[in-house]
Amino acid sequence: MSSRSLLRHVAELRHGSSRARLERRHLSSRQKNGKHEGDEKTDPNQQLQSLVYNPSAYYQNRVGLSVRSRSSEVDEEKKEASPSFVSGALRLRGNLYTVTSSRRLSSAKNTLLSLAFSGDADGKRDKPVKNPKDVCTDVEGNPFRAFQRCRPEYSNITHDASCRPPDLHIKEALLLLHEVNLLKGTMEPSDVTSVLCELGRVAPGETVVVRGDARFHMLLRCCVENLQNFTHSQLLEVLRAFVALGLSPSHGALGPLEHELACRSGVMELEELLLAADLWRNLGRSVPQYLEKLCDAISRHFGQMGPAELVQFLYLLGEGRHCPASLLRPLESLLARHLDRLKAEELVTVCLGLFKAQGSLSEGAVRRLVDRTLAVIEHVSDVGLVNVMKLMRFSHLDHVPWLEAMGSEVPRRAPQMGVQGLMHMALACSALHYRDDRILLAVAQNLPQQASQCRSKDAAKLLWAFGNLGVVPDRCPGLYPRLTEALRERQAEFQRFPEHLLTALLGLAFAGEFPHDLLSMALSPEFVGRASRSQQLELKKDLFTLDGTVGVELPDWTGPRLSVPFREEVTKQLWDFAQSDVCRKPEVLEAEAVLKELLGGEAFVHKRMILPHMRSIDLEVHLDPSDQPLPVTPHPLHISSSSWAWEVGRTGVTLTDDLLARLTHAKNTPAERPAQGPALRPVDSQGEREGVISVGIDLTDGLQHVLTKPRGRSSKVLPRQAGRRLAVQVTNRNHYCYRTQQLLGLQAMKRRQLELVGYRVVELPHWEWFPLLRRGCAEKLAYLHCKIFSS
Repeated sequence: MSSRSLLRHVAELRHGSSRARLERRHLSSRQKNGKHEGDEKTDPNQQLQSLVYNPSAYYQNRVGLSVRSRSSEVDEEKKEASPSFVSGALRLRGNLYTVTSSRRLSSAKNTLLSLAFSGDADGKRDKPVKNPKDVCTDVEGNPFRAFQRCRPEYSNITHDASCRPPDLHIKEALLLLHEVNLLKGTMEPSDVTSVLCELGRVAPGETVVVRGDARFHMLLRCCVENLQNFTHSQLLEVLRAFVALGLSPSHGALGPLEHELACRSGVMELEELLLAADLWRNLGRSVPQYLEKLCDAISRHFGQMGPAELVQFLYLLGEGRHCPASLLRPLESLLARHLDRLKAEELVTVCLGLFKAQGSLSEGAVRRLVDRTLAVIEHVSDVGLVNVMKLMRFSHLDHVPWLEAMGSEVPRRAPQMGVQGLMHMALACSALHYRDDRILLAVAQNLPQQASQCRSKDAAKLLWAFGNLGVVPDRCPGLYPRLTEALRERQAEFQRFPEHLLTALLGLAFAGEFPHDLLSMALSPEFVGRASRSQQLELKKDLFTLDGTVGVELPDWTGPRLSVPFREEVTKQLWDFAQSDVCRKPEVLEAEAVLKELLGGEAFVHKRMILPHMRSIDLEVHLDPSDQPLPVTPHPLHISSSSWAWEVGRTGVTLTDDLLARLTHAKNTPAERPAQGPALRPVDSQGEREGVISVGIDLTDGLQHVLTKPRGRSSKVLPRQAGRRLAVQVTNRNHYCYRTQQLLGLQAMKRRQLELVGYRVVELPHWEWFPLLRRGCAEKLAYLHCKIFSS
């Protein structure tokens, strides 16, 4: 049989010729009678009967290419591609193209073939994609690929498995493989391509039969040996056939194919480049080598990229989880050019692609993208809303109109949203420090009935988000208990993801919830050791915060605690960082200097981490019962004759609360006064920092002298327990919910714990202290005097 006759056979298959099927059966009968020496001794029709009439013994239904069915076949594919299986099945008598003869090739080519058909070697070299949930190739069934229905142009650059040709019966496929076995080494690239395309028509539930056939592996070997002789379009058709056949992402034949396409990327057309990348994505294989070459080659085609090509490229970058910095500015320009032409699903795909690829466009570009999406929000899917929130979370974009729109959209859509969509909504609000009870309570109301579907990751991030935004358990009675129970049901996942348990417990601690069993697990030596060995995540700080919280808030705790060396190690790390960062901030340095001047010198102000596990510093001040400053040291300090305890004199001007209020009163314009509640207004952040205070009266030198007049020299140090301990905190906007005066979870928990250990917290909020930084020393002294000595 010639190569030409095989092609004619393929053409007949495509036209469904019954006569061709009779001829093939006749040919098969002749082969059975010994007309072809060197053929297999087993009658292919006997194989056919055993395979066709008992199909459940060989495969399971893969309708829709679900993630579960795909993952269940990975092990099976490794068996199919294993060297022992292939070599045993291909020992054909008289065959000059058996596995044995192929080892006569050059050492370099033989290495390539060894890699191509070694499932173990290739499995280590090329792993499947990290998250296979988007492997589904059906545009209709995959919301992340819904954008490909927006324009006909996508048909040239994407693969849609829902557009399948008529199925090829498994009998025809096996007979076709039998004829391939007869041709062996005489097949041309066009023959291989045609046969693979025909095999790709086999119904998804029966492809496992083809993939397990030894003759199919022989066909793959022939393909790999001659890759350099295939045209670009033939390589793409081969790859499309592999997608249709459901080839395992780790199959050995795919490595050489990726290498070949990567080498040709510099001379391929734009449509070919994008189609190849999409086929790899549909196959579920991570191809960093090809994507790197794609990014290098794409700059030649920027002028040809329309809306479809731009959106598809950004989608591919997102699935590859990387965007070269050199592409960001050209992509931003292209996006600006096509933005008004993009449809709703394309806009949210751009958002998701930028988020996954960690592509940092300028704030203006992201804001315009969200503006455009907001204009068509009625056409945006539920998944699309989540995609936009992901990008805003990554970009730290406070797009107030979009956030306000979510206040009405989320309650309406929440009943139809899945667990992960609801989780990402709450997590984005938490990351943006944006509390809108309409959003959060809608999420809380619809989560408990879906809690059984929560992964440990979902439960952890939800608890963190709600605790961080200060949503107390009383506001959502069913949320905290159900998510805590979900954590207990998912304890096995903490072996691989210890960070999820710590995240969840910190979120619960923010809300004042302390499940003893989970805390005991997190602080157990086994868990601490596993978390401390994590190479990718820094979990020691989380463990330290949790341990310190237990020590303060659970005085009767009898469970495990961190060791002293562990605490000392993390404390040193945190203090070293604080000294290089927080301690050097201008607002902190100025507060420290003014306090020293007000109270009498360095001995009376101590900048330190009162609660080291809270990861932040305070300015500690001690006062005796008569409100005289005390030195803040572990041991009494000798006070020199030049040091004074400052206080306001009893004669002259009386410094009343009303006068101090007038001295430090600022005209609270909208740009300076934090908004109350979720309704937010755009403001100029620079104006908030640099607003000018309007003082009621002028602080003359005489008045300043009265305010700071020393009444007498103090050399007596009173016992610490006889006075009061103050923790002076200089806060900033990141400590509060967006444009409100409500503290976020960690800061609120710190205030609570400082009070538990006997400190009175004195806050210098940013909306008061930052504007004062540009004022005179007298006004700062008056302000701090009011803060320190006011009851």
